[in-house]
Amino acid sequence: MRRGVVDIITLGCSKNLVDSESLIRLIERKGYRCTHDSDNPRGEIVVINTCGFIEDAKQESIDTILSFAQAKDEGSISRLYVMGCLSQRYEKELKAEIPQVDKWYGKFNFRLLADDLGELAGNDNEYRLSPIATPRHYAYVKISEGCNRHCAYCAIPLMTGRHVSRPADEILDEMRQLVASGVKEFQIIAQELTYYGRDIDGKSHIAQLVRDMSDIKGVKWIRLHYAYPNQFPLELLDVIRERDNVCKYLDIALQHISDNVLTRMRRHVTKQETLELIAEIRRRVPGITLRTTLMVGFPGESIDDFNELMDFVREMRFERMGAFAYSEEDGTYSAKYYEDDVAKEEKERRLGLLMELQQSISAEIEAEKIGHVYPVVIDRKEGDYYVGRTEYCSPEVDPEVLVTSDRPLRKGCFYNVLITDSEEFDLYGVVVEKKNKHSKYE
Repeated sequence: MRRGVVDIITLGCSKNLVDSESLIRLIERKGYRCTHDSDNPRGEIVVINTCGFIEDAKQESIDTILSFAQAKDEGSISRLYVMGCLSQRYEKELKAEIPQVDKWYGKFNFRLLADDLGELAGNDNEYRLSPIATPRHYAYVKISEGCNRHCAYCAIPLMTGRHVSRPADEILDEMRQLVASGVKEFQIIAQELTYYGRDIDGKSHIAQLVRDMSDIKGVKWIRLHYAYPNQFPLELLDVIRERDNVCKYLDIALQHISDNVLTRMRRHVTKQETLELIAEIRRRVPGITLRTTLMVGFPGESIDDFNELMDFVREMRFERMGAFAYSEEDGTYSAKYYEDDVAKEEKERRLGLLMELQQSISAEIEAEKIGHVYPVVIDRKEGDYYVGRTEYCSPEVDPEVLVTSDRPLRKGCFYNVLITDSEEFDLYGVVVEKKNKHSKYE
């Protein structure tokens, strides 16, 4: 056990990662030293940032808490704190079941933890805004909290509340500070980023915000996550097309395509509107990479609905796609009013078929990149390869490029890479000297 060391364990999505980074900065200003997602946590204090989105995520959070509760019983740690979505939603029940936890915090009061820890004697730590839970060259920036959409299956509004946009000046100032610390690439995240600003004056301001972000000197890549198809602000597409440092990439969760399922999901969008939006996105931003998320096994999803979803994926050929099986969540509209009538085995069968289809599509799309040169940012080195990403790949969730080079490559730097081979979800390439419009990145 290392005195004065706090181990932060982050579960769930990148929005939780941003909260963990905020907490780490506050704790380090008190004089503590923090580690994040350590392979071997040995600090005297452990903080677990939980996820409560779906059943599997909740179970992972509970299992993690129980593991560290046992460590506390054995004397391996002295204090255990829990924060995040799970404790926001189930604090009362969890308190009764896991008394080893010293204190529980939710999604919005976790900053109090730093005050509760107190300041270490002899603290002379200096504060500087820089990435903590990611490599130094990229960072996640959260532009809002909460969601107003209230989809039938989603528990997020129950945990995070209504949408609240961060002030634009605050966001831009954070990015400038991060650039000064060496960050070049930004993942812009929110529960629903295209809603940004509507809580202020009823209008979407995401296009202007991204335009202002792209004007910041030193910002090389901006990548956008978690858009919503209903009321999509089409002016955002013009910004993506016109600005070289805004990646030709958009993460837009569609969930389904059958009008029957979309209506039951309370998505407030139709199949035809979805098809027209995808066509408009690809028309306005040629070459854009679309990432989407789909759900199978929602209550009332028939075999015909599922086959319609499969046909949709075959036709759209999404460059990136994730999928999951429906999980009934307490307090949601679907839990209250629908019967979870698709058997677990059938959900898994449908999920397997959908992902098998996407794997074949991804393999074909990645193979089309062979022989082309792309700017690639290097994230790390593994064995004989440098591992990096193109602008069409977000960290953690998207394909990577395994790069060979006759000269050492620097982490966080951009290089032109000729793609020489591909697999279903990864590319292979070699550094070349060919110049293109992105050669200023070198």
